Amino acid sequence: MTNVRIFVTYKPSVFDPQGETIKEAIQSLGHDEVTAVKAGKFFDVTLTATGEDVARAVKEIADQLLVNFNMETYTYQVMEEA
Repeated sequence: MTNVRIFVTYKPSVFDPQGETIKEAIQSLGHDEVTAVKAGKFFDVTLTATGEDVARAVKEIADQLLVNFNMETYTYQVMEEA
């Protein structure tokens, strides 16, 4: 079994209204050193795949369901491989 975390975020060219709102809230608390916040989401997925099959499975899942490639991009991290 392999546990992966898939991170989905807006592409750099897409305006992130949630991130902008969070940034403004942080700055209103007096943290003017914060210049940008990017909001995103992640999915923890457990796969029976291992090795190179993990990358293929994650790509298919992201392409088919998790990511709107017009606006979003993704990365993933293998959390644990048994």
